[in-house]
Amino acid sequence: MISPYHRRCFLLLRPGSQLLQTCRTGGTQSGAVTETTATGITEGGKKVKTFKDLPGPSLLTNLYWFFLRGYLLHTHELQLIYKKRYGPWWKSAIGKFKMVNIADPHILEVMVRQEGKYPMRTEIDLWREHRDLRNYAYGPFTEQAEKWHALRTVLNKRMLKPLEAKTYVGSINEVILDFMVRLQDLRKESPSGDMVNDVANELYRFAFEGVSYIVFETRIGCLEKQIPPETQRFIDSIGQMFKNSVYVNYLPEWTRGILPYWRRYIEGWDNVFDFGKKLIDRKMSEIQSRVEKGEELKGEYLTYLLSSGKLTLPEVYGSVCELLLAGVDTTSNTLSWSLYHLAKDPELQQTLYEEVMEAVPIDRIPVADDISRMPLLRGVIKETLRLYPVIPTNARIIHEHEVTIGDYKFPKNTLFVLSHYAIARDEANFSNPEKFFPQRWLRDKGMTHHPFSSIPFGYGVRACAGKRIAELEMHLALSQMIRMFEIKPDSQLGNVKSIARIVLTPSKPINLRFIDRKSV
Repeated sequence: MISPYHRRCFLLLRPGSQLLQTCRTGGTQSGAVTETTATGITEGGKKVKTFKDLPGPSLLTNLYWFFLRGYLLHTHELQLIYKKRYGPWWKSAIGKFKMVNIADPHILEVMVRQEGKYPMRTEIDLWREHRDLRNYAYGPFTEQAEKWHALRTVLNKRMLKPLEAKTYVGSINEVILDFMVRLQDLRKESPSGDMVNDVANELYRFAFEGVSYIVFETRIGCLEKQIPPETQRFIDSIGQMFKNSVYVNYLPEWTRGILPYWRRYIEGWDNVFDFGKKLIDRKMSEIQSRVEKGEELKGEYLTYLLSSGKLTLPEVYGSVCELLLAGVDTTSNTLSWSLYHLAKDPELQQTLYEEVMEAVPIDRIPVADDISRMPLLRGVIKETLRLYPVIPTNARIIHEHEVTIGDYKFPKNTLFVLSHYAIARDEANFSNPEKFFPQRWLRDKGMTHHPFSSIPFGYGVRACAGKRIAELEMHLALSQMIRMFEIKPDSQLGNVKSIARIVLTPSKPINLRFIDRKSV
């Protein structure tokens, strides 16, 4: 018996179909596709299909799953339900949003290869409302079109290339060493002498300190026993903003004066900008003082942004505050899930330990060049990002032109929802997809998955600017932890599931035992 999903895939990708030809030719570059869709027909004289021809849930069905079934914080799991019910792509409508949901790597590739020079996201609308309300400059997530491209071009420098990322190794390792000291202190404070409670929270502090050190060029105290009140308020405000944005995004605007979510959302952003502006202004004063003294300007990212003359000070405020948010959850959540799975698989953990020790002796601190000799370590991070993409649902709005996918044509400004979670957990893309199996990423195992079946850092011009730094930070931190500690789960931990608060996070605290390798 062929399932409805596979039957739909067969029809879309059958020999001679438009979608299969488009996949093979890289989107609208196919002359046949352009010619036929321009006349309003497809092969065989059939009319081009539109949004209304896609299958999908009704508004009432969406409301049922979100609110009655409690899937508002489990929308990533709802992707799997809808994919099984409606096939590789479907339409949906919630509030003002009409969406084309894509849960197939072939269709995803066809769409993103048409995204043009200035694709847009969706969450920018809500973020832009705060900037407009406070008269703040837009950053890389909120700016659009040509202005976004110009801004992103400036921000990409000192960050996007592997060689540029290596310049931050000293700062990253400094923060990692402080984090290792904190782990030791936390272990000593526990009754067992080796327990660290809520590892995700501790890694969040580590990641925040790391990205702040790179972006602000200053330490903000996240790894101190007592976090400075200003820093703690900053951290809490980001969580407040994200948590309340989930509700604000779906509730009608008339509820903003009645329910507390909008006020809390705005307050969260206000606190984030207040903190960021203070640190930026402090750095600007340092730069001006050095210039007046005739000293050479030395520094990393923030010094570059402030001294290059390519951005105004308000543009630096907006860009840095948005970049900070993009650099924390990827590192902290990915490392949390990696440690969780390694703790549950002692054999895998031992193999990883042996690889790390062979690559870097215990008397030397790992650096960027060492990572190339740790393929399993890199596989652990890739596998974690496959199972737990930090952003389980991304989106694109292509506003420059129409989009053609197979027999379908969509007008400009169509909202495409990219269901990364469902794609990465599809058996058609990965064998035994629910299993944590980092070895699947080793080249000698013969990687066979579609290249768009797991793209945790995005694709194209909208891909994550901090990808290289995030990867380096995760690789170096995991290698340090795994060679110093044997990691075991708390006996009371059980299985941990994920929930979606914009980003994918553990549903409950992950408590792990960090046992000193010397005592093993």
